Amino acid sequence: MLKQTQQQKLLQKLSPQQIQLMKLLQVPTVNLEERIKEELEENPALEYGEEAHEDEFKEQDEFESNDDEFEADGSESDYDNIDISEYVNDGDDEVADYKLRDDNYPDPDESNKTIPVRVETSFHEHLLSQLGMLELDDRQNAIAEQIIGSIDDDGYLRREVSAIVDDLSFSQNVSTDEEEIKELIKKIQEFDPPGVCCADLKECLLLQLKRKPQDDLGVRTAYLILENYFDEFTKKHYEKIQKALSLTDEALKESINQIIRLNPKPGGNYATLNKAESYVLPDFFIMNNSGKLELTLNSRNAPDLRISGGYRDMLREYDRGDKKDKRQKEAVLFIKQKIDAAKWFIDAIKQRQHTLLSTMESIMDYQREFFLTGDETTMKPMILKDIADRTGLDISTVSRVANSKYVQTEFGTFKLKFFFSESLSTDSGEEVSTREVKKILSDLIEAENKRKPLSDEHLTKMLQDKGYNIARRTVAKYREQLNIPVARLRKEL
Repeated sequence: MLKQTQQQKLLQKLSPQQIQLMKLLQVPTVNLEERIKEELEENPALEYGEEAHEDEFKEQDEFESNDDEFEADGSESDYDNIDISEYVNDGDDEVADYKLRDDNYPDPDESNKTIPVRVETSFHEHLLSQLGMLELDDRQNAIAEQIIGSIDDDGYLRREVSAIVDDLSFSQNVSTDEEEIKELIKKIQEFDPPGVCCADLKECLLLQLKRKPQDDLGVRTAYLILENYFDEFTKKHYEKIQKALSLTDEALKESINQIIRLNPKPGGNYATLNKAESYVLPDFFIMNNSGKLELTLNSRNAPDLRISGGYRDMLREYDRGDKKDKRQKEAVLFIKQKIDAAKWFIDAIKQRQHTLLSTMESIMDYQREFFLTGDETTMKPMILKDIADRTGLDISTVSRVANSKYVQTEFGTFKLKFFFSESLSTDSGEEVSTREVKKILSDLIEAENKRKPLSDEHLTKMLQDKGYNIARRTVAKYREQLNIPVARLRKEL
């Protein structure tokens, strides 16, 4: 039985401009130019230029929809209601306020010059270049290349030999066995860097020790320690090792020093090419000018974009013409849609810049003492809601900015997420940042006697003596977040 009903729903409909802005907010400065190039390739009505049409921009909140935007569906009413007056304005163009320039940055023309790119040899290329030193036929060379291709970026061959045999059989139609694979692995292990192509850390370190002079007593003892007492060494049970090998304190110390100078990640010294993550490009700059903090947005966040003059000329020609058939109107609708899309993108860039500046300015004001002194103990507890309340932005918007942007200060370059932390109460009832507690904890561990490192219980008591209400399990959690091992593993001879 069919039945009609009515019901009300409350929905939030995101316009294409709102979606575009949210995506742009997440793009770091280092990737913004690539995103702009993509838009320039897709939309011929958008181009770089020294001027922009200020009258084309309308201030709009991130989550405010724009129902008045032109939407063409190809109907007759679209053709009959074409109004191009706003697109062929002959008034003087003004410089848009979203373009920020600073004397410390080069002119826009200079940004188009070729930037030198560092040329490097990757880890796997370095290994493949050494294959030529081996006397291998084509079949063996293919097997060796497969083995090298299976090595991880840190230099270890964690793939099972039987799996490599299957890989060669199915992907390259090369028949081999485990014995042949193992023989080639031994040859590759002779390559540089020392310790490469090993299955685990123990084998890697032993292989490096084999390349050292064997007439050195410290090297031979270090080899015995790793070969027979590897677990005891990793857990720093030095007393057991010393007793088992009848070593003096000096002999044990020399052997341990030989081991800790080895490289646990042979492939770690080779950078990965063309990765944006290999360097940090700050989105903001904060300078201390005689006690006054000055915030500057990276100039790459304010590109010179404008509507193509050629597309405007097309509309002017259409406006001056007498014959306006349906084909001409369809062409005008296409041009108008491209211009609208270009205006949307320019406006999104403008709103992105405004959102970045307002968010960073609020963070700078909130953590003013840190930006003046660089002392982490002066940082205040701050959560996303604190900045959202100050800026009037949504918490999700602040989160997008904080998770992907960096600020350069005279004390270093920090991710915005660094400045957010929860609070902890002191004996006096004062709210302090957990970042402050972590800094004090780190300082206490750094200043400890490494022969007798401080336990978590001792660290807890020291923090409580300083007035911080903190439990031992919280100290352990903060220590782990700082990547600091337990007291036994921090012990030194």
